[in-house]
Amino acid sequence: MSQEHSSRVKIVSTVKIKVASESTARINLTAWDLGLLFLEYSQKGLLFRKPSPHQETTTLIHHLKSSLQRTLHFFPPLAGRLTTTTSDDGAATTFFIDCSSNNVEGGALFVHAKVEDANFGVADILNSSTDYYVPEIVGFFFPLTGVRNHGGVTQPLMAVQVTELADGLFVGCSINHLLVDGTSFWHFFNSWAQISRGDNINPISKPPILNRDQINLDLSGSGTIYIHDKHLIHLGNNNNYNQAESRRRQVLKDRIFHLSKESVAKLKRRANEEMGEISKGKISSLQAIVAHVWRCIIRCRFAMDDCEETTTFEVPMGARQRMEPPLPEEYFGNAVFPGIVTLETSKLLENGLGWAAWQINRMVASGNGPGKVKERYTGWIKEPVFLQFEGLPRNFFILINSPRFDVYDGNDFGWGKPVAVRSGKASSSDGRITVTRGVEEGSVDIEACLAPKTLSAMADDSEFMESVN
Repeated sequence: MSQEHSSRVKIVSTVKIKVASESTARINLTAWDLGLLFLEYSQKGLLFRKPSPHQETTTLIHHLKSSLQRTLHFFPPLAGRLTTTTSDDGAATTFFIDCSSNNVEGGALFVHAKVEDANFGVADILNSSTDYYVPEIVGFFFPLTGVRNHGGVTQPLMAVQVTELADGLFVGCSINHLLVDGTSFWHFFNSWAQISRGDNINPISKPPILNRDQINLDLSGSGTIYIHDKHLIHLGNNNNYNQAESRRRQVLKDRIFHLSKESVAKLKRRANEEMGEISKGKISSLQAIVAHVWRCIIRCRFAMDDCEETTTFEVPMGARQRMEPPLPEEYFGNAVFPGIVTLETSKLLENGLGWAAWQINRMVASGNGPGKVKERYTGWIKEPVFLQFEGLPRNFFILINSPRFDVYDGNDFGWGKPVAVRSGKASSSDGRITVTRGVEEGSVDIEACLAPKTLSAMADDSEFMESVN
């Protein structure tokens, strides 16, 4: 992102919001958390029209700030600080979240900003989803871009930026990925909105479950996980490599493709009909959508002679319902593990939508059962593997977010539902596919982060665009 765009967003004020929780003073991290040490913060934001009747901006900002502080009393890790200790032999490190009052460096960051262009408003962001790329300036509506999760030892674990537009507000949230998966990210956002709009519920409707020790005890036999220092050498990332990665990211663009409820149903029906008795209707809407997007990108790259022999799609697999007993939805932390599907590009194109969706379905099914979850968990502890977006092979794609998450109805802060959801630039890669619930019930928005020539080719692909509204 260029300096030109950043200069168009003026920081009005910043403040740290501190809370302390002695009852949950220390929160140990799980293997699901620690595998994300080298990724950047999770960034999602909501676009709102300004309240009607009109409210003074200073009053609105004060209200959001005070309601955030009240919310953080239920979510103290977000105002904590990442801390490390060394094993007795000095050869391994453990990471935990310090939420105690002794943590003088803690606190969540609240930023008030304003777009200096007096004419830039909601329509400039919404209209871009029809024919154009997401405006570059949206990336500057998020704080802490570029900070990696292990940087939480010196940086806030959460930062919120409220950016004023001509006729709206953008609420951008950056949370250290060691603290939240998608379920927990939106759990926090929904809770903040609930407190902001003044629902007569005390405490909040879904108090988070913060302690993670039982997960470690059940799956590994120990409440604390130590990582041998030989696995942490990536912390000293090569600066030249980081600079090259930064330059590569600058050429990537984001584009929104909208699928109506009818289009989603049609894709699911088509995928299951193609597989007939093999799938017996088991292919889900999301699996059909992912297969549709995947085949389109590969088809476009194949036509441009820009395609390798194999392609991979990483789909996050939820662990909550795979545990025995299941983890409650209120569990606050990461409870996902990566599911990998690798196919020959020629077979992906030759065998049709149903076949591609069925490969995803079979991969998802292979992770079912508490035994599978424990096997993956203990395997990671023995040989840690850290997710990183840098240096991924060509034609590697990763799914972010889920249409399950309540991003609209649950995020009314008291002056109406948001009108759009957008991602920040953190962890951008040429193949990041973000899927969210659409504004209309049953619809889905696909936010594709890809090279411009690929996005342009997708918009010209008749098979793909037949499903896009």
